[in-house]
Amino acid sequence: MSHTVFYLKLFGDRMGRTGMEFDSFGADGPAYVIQCPIQTGQTYVYNFTIVGQRGTLLWHGHISWLRSTIYGAIVILPKRNISYPFAQPYKEVPIIFGEWWNADTEAVISQALQTGGGPNVSDAYTINGLPGPLYNCSAKDTFKLKVKPGKTYLLRLINAALNDELFFSIANHTFTVVEADAVYVKPFHTDTLLITPGQTTNILLKTKPHFPNATFLMAARPYFTGLGTFDNSSTAGILEYEPPSVPSSSTIPIKNLPLFKPTLPPLNDTSLATNFTKRFRSLANIQFPANVPQTVDKRFFFTVGLGSNPCPQNQTCQGPNGTKFAASVNNISFILPTTALLQAHFFGQSNGVYTTDFPNNPLVPFNYTGTPPNNTLVSNGTKVVQLSFNTSVELVMQDTSILGAESHPLHLHGFNFFVVGQGFGNFDSKKDPAKFNLVDPVERNTVGVPSGGWVAIRFLADNPGVWFMHCHLEVHTSWGLKMAWVVRDGKLPNQKLPPPPSDLPKC
Repeated sequence: MSHTVFYLKLFGDRMGRTGMEFDSFGADGPAYVIQCPIQTGQTYVYNFTIVGQRGTLLWHGHISWLRSTIYGAIVILPKRNISYPFAQPYKEVPIIFGEWWNADTEAVISQALQTGGGPNVSDAYTINGLPGPLYNCSAKDTFKLKVKPGKTYLLRLINAALNDELFFSIANHTFTVVEADAVYVKPFHTDTLLITPGQTTNILLKTKPHFPNATFLMAARPYFTGLGTFDNSSTAGILEYEPPSVPSSSTIPIKNLPLFKPTLPPLNDTSLATNFTKRFRSLANIQFPANVPQTVDKRFFFTVGLGSNPCPQNQTCQGPNGTKFAASVNNISFILPTTALLQAHFFGQSNGVYTTDFPNNPLVPFNYTGTPPNNTLVSNGTKVVQLSFNTSVELVMQDTSILGAESHPLHLHGFNFFVVGQGFGNFDSKKDPAKFNLVDPVERNTVGVPSGGWVAIRFLADNPGVWFMHCHLEVHTSWGLKMAWVVRDGKLPNQKLPPPPSDLPKC
């Protein structure tokens, strides 16, 4: 399966609200949420205005598992004559992590959904489409980052892998994290980072002052806390220094230089993952404020995790105890409709498409991270949460131990949110909010719900429309770990959904 990586470079527009979807009906993309899929042989042009953003974002196909190869970077530069809040780098390089599949990914997930078991895993991970030298027969397919001594490089990291969070490190080098999900953060130094599918992380790499007479692997491997199978391999590129312009008699050809390898964390190193995640903080200054909602209009508590569906009669299923694997939010496994949610919402035709009774809390509370209940069955439906325009929302997402505790990277469309708290075990609504960071929490669009723990976010629902929220592990999305928020129009003209483009794919 061939892989081509594209990236789009743009300049930031007017400052103000955050989000790419405002005034852009139909530009968000998720199939059967915003629009119906673009049919074979057809085209659709996405028109959108970038407002108040600069940095690195991921674009990708948003139906089934097509994003396995349909993805790339959106690079939004600061407005002209506006500098970064750090020293201007010598060069900028996008680095996109992906997965290599010898099989057709549509056949992989189709078979898994049919049998009810876990899907087959990828054959390799990639850096900018190339597997690298740690796999058999792919040494020639290696991404090389060629650098000069004594320079600073801005690396724009994106995890476009389907199903795996990734640790990343460069041998014998440290780097400085300066941005997450297209929002600047307080800089911090590290030699290893964690990036979940859907997330972006910008880092500054300062090269060694002199030619080091060595080359260095830059490698990524999965962070995995679940019970299923996964691609337990590592991808690598090579950091290669430009040799001196005037070679000496002692100069060694690059291919003969020693190659240093980084030490990556154990696959299930939740401690490192947690400590790294907690280091992110917004700049929270005059130029780049952290507009955290200080008061809350509506609070929600969502459980996220796995479950099961009964096996159909006259069929043998390969899921837990002869069932089919499922996943859910508040024990509701989301069923995509056959009419796009936004289309139904805008034209007032929601009957038979979706209902607005998604529960604010689990209908049956239990010890979420303790001994799981015997009944692992989920309910199925197309339910949404409906919000008034400008509602300030606090959402706590709680992992469960049903069929094994696991980290879940949750992605919210249409908004950035502030990660005000996180912890392990069951969320305590009486004690934990007192520890929330309402001063400089990181602002993101994708956050990992810790394995066996919880995360709390806040956002302002000031973007009218229908907005998808889902796990960015594609297998979990396929199993139903997804839902949608419907934000009603505000009173002013610029607070209302514009009419849909005439060529928006409908169904």
